[in-house]
Amino acid sequence: AVVSTQSTGRDRHVEKEDLASFVAKKREMFLVQYSLGVKRDEMRKLEEIAQAEEQKLEKAEQFLEEDAMMFDEFLKENDKNSVEAIKQAEQETKAKMEKVGEIKKIQSQITALKSEISKNEDQLKEYQTYKKFLEDLTPAEFKSERVKRRALRKADRKKKRAEEKPQEKQATPQPSATPSKRTSQSRSTQRASVASRRKASGAALADTESLVSGISTEVTESDYESDDSCELFFTDPQQLLNIFAELEEQNLSLIQNSQETEEALDEMKQTIESTKAKMNRETEVLKSQIASLETQIAQEEEKSKELEHKSKMFSYGHYEGDGQEKMLEVLNEKVEEVYRSCIGDNEANISTLQMLTNIENRLEELFEHIEMMPQEKVELAEKAKEKERRLKLREEKREQQRLHQEERVRKALERAKADPKVQTGKRLVFRSKPPEVQKKKTDVVDKKNEEDEELQYYFS
Repeated sequence: AVVSTQSTGRDRHVEKEDLASFVAKKREMFLVQYSLGVKRDEMRKLEEIAQAEEQKLEKAEQFLEEDAMMFDEFLKENDKNSVEAIKQAEQETKAKMEKVGEIKKIQSQITALKSEISKNEDQLKEYQTYKKFLEDLTPAEFKSERVKRRALRKADRKKKRAEEKPQEKQATPQPSATPSKRTSQSRSTQRASVASRRKASGAALADTESLVSGISTEVTESDYESDDSCELFFTDPQQLLNIFAELEEQNLSLIQNSQETEEALDEMKQTIESTKAKMNRETEVLKSQIASLETQIAQEEEKSKELEHKSKMFSYGHYEGDGQEKMLEVLNEKVEEVYRSCIGDNEANISTLQMLTNIENRLEELFEHIEMMPQEKVELAEKAKEKERRLKLREEKREQQRLHQEERVRKALERAKADPKVQTGKRLVFRSKPPEVQKKKTDVVDKKNEEDEELQYYFS
């Protein structure tokens, strides 16, 4: 019984273990199946994604192939264009070289034409000088007649032009008629463009024709004017030779007259020079005589003054030798100051009389120089000096008045500061003198004052 119980217990335990393992296995199987289903779904999704990517890759490959084809076509076209560009560049270089050669040829032609133009201009200048010479020789009557003929020709040309203008307007066909007939047969889309182009070309032709006509009229006018201007008085060289012969005769006569006048002028110059030399000699002799006489006069005057002074001194009984010497010294100083200002320093220690003679000679030279100077300058200088002298005198008078005023003020201050004097006794009264008759010496006094002022101005 015990053994049976143990066996039943073992069987139950085995059964319990089998159920758990079965459940676990079922669970594992479910999990495996579930994971397999999930993986299958993922694989299916991945396959779909792979298919989509493959489709994309196929499309990308198609696009790449198409791009490669297009790139190949682009390269081919680029090669073609490069080849065409190279060909065009070569053609352009050839054309450029041809144009450069043409330009060089044209430049050489231009230089040749310029040289010809310069030569022609030189010739024209030379011919113009000849023409001017001939025009100067032509008489005035022929010139006036030529001017009248030019005026008449201009009037005739103006009339002809005025008559020709309306005829030209009537004769000129309208350029827009022929293009309209031709364009009527062409297509409808090109009618307007062709008509407009033809009209523009017709207008341009009309403008060019008008310009050409204006230029032709100007050229004709210039030609007519040049023809008029080329009309000369001289038609034969003998006319010029005759005029030259007359001019030579006139020149010879003028040369003879000029020679005669030159000889007369030479004679006059010689006579003038001889007279000048004589006059200079005579003037020198007279000047020397005048100088000697003046020196003698000055010596005599000095002697007379000395004698007069001595006589006065002796007549009054007061002959003071010391005072006279002082006066002479003062006079010598004054003369020396004048000599220094007029001539220069007294280096040779000459006497007062000699200094005075030198001063007088200097004054005579200055007077002669003043006489040779223009009168206007001398008058201006005299006016300026007179003005300076007056200004100096005014300043001196003002200074004297100022000093006098200061002296008066000083005396008034001294009187004010001094002690008052008390007068005692009766004031002395003097008898009045009868009025003295004064002689009129105003003119003499004024002249002396003016002379003193002039001496002070010129010798101070």
